Amino acid sequence: MEKIQVLAINPGSTSTKIAVYYDTNPVFIQTIRHSAEELTPFERVTDQYEFRKNLILQQLEAANIEIQSLNIIMGRGGLLKPVESGVIEVNKLMVDDLRRCTYGEHASNLGGILAYDIAQTIPGAEAYISNPVVVDELNDLARISGHPLLPRRSIFHALNQKAVARQHAKSIMRKYEELNLIVVHLGGGITVGAHKKGSVVDVNQGLDGDGPFSPERSGTLPVGDLVRLCFSGEYSEKEILKMITGKGGLVAYLDTNSASEVEKRAEEGDDYAKLIYDAMAYQVAKETGAMAAVLKYEVDGILITGGIAHDKYFTNQIISYTHRIAPVHVYPGEDEMAALAMNGIGVVTGELPVKTYS
Repeated sequence: MEKIQVLAINPGSTSTKIAVYYDTNPVFIQTIRHSAEELTPFERVTDQYEFRKNLILQQLEAANIEIQSLNIIMGRGGLLKPVESGVIEVNKLMVDDLRRCTYGEHASNLGGILAYDIAQTIPGAEAYISNPVVVDELNDLARISGHPLLPRRSIFHALNQKAVARQHAKSIMRKYEELNLIVVHLGGGITVGAHKKGSVVDVNQGLDGDGPFSPERSGTLPVGDLVRLCFSGEYSEKEILKMITGKGGLVAYLDTNSASEVEKRAEEGDDYAKLIYDAMAYQVAKETGAMAAVLKYEVDGILITGGIAHDKYFTNQIISYTHRIAPVHVYPGEDEMAALAMNGIGVVTGELPVKTYS
């Protein structure tokens, strides 16, 4: 059988990560950085797609990757209508929704667009996304916010949370669908999900909604004070939204989105930096406790993942609050490229069904 050759594409706000897998073996992994100056000419993030596509093709050519031999192009899913978890074929409707930013604007919208566009140039190649941020498996109770005009939405790190949950299940020789897990993703945004027998039945809305504050996001805020701030006349709508996502959290308190820098400041005696860092861990622990209640405290494990999970001080803070709930396991970093590639391979081998976006 010929090798399954997969190209995975994961666009971020200032970078585009690409990886090529031959079967399960990574043969090329690259992060293409984009400076503010390079991105300034583009009014909307989806306007960058041609610019980023050309850079991807240049990198593949320089690495002597035979583009025409690729079977599967996997894109990081963007902001779409709510979808089931799994692998979804990129079709014209999806591309149109991503291009128009119908359900929101985010760099990950480029993933499906780029995958579709590159696949169109390769005979027989297929384009898919997998577990986009809008995977929605919420139970009905979790959708109720407190006002019918403002229902709670499911937007979270679905790709990494699902991948880590399955990895953990495999490591203990159990099926993901048999376990109740709490998965904590610690990145630029922080999401904490209650995984009940294979479905994420509750999770904080990590893009611009509730939950713990993070390096760049404000998380849950005092609502009345926020409303008064909005109508104070001192800030525009754009400025308020930026306070919530982009310039909230550590950026607002400490003028940096680097958790490692904050940890270093705290170690060097900056008491205020330590207070804020500890408060972020405290809020993550509170959210973890809330998800334990969702699962009625029948929790098989708490899994901590994401970039900040490399920081033992921070993870130990969370563990000190939550270890009585269930055993805590730390899976530092996020291997979303491998998750994308393995899901693509699963389609070819028949292990994973392909779903339709409609």
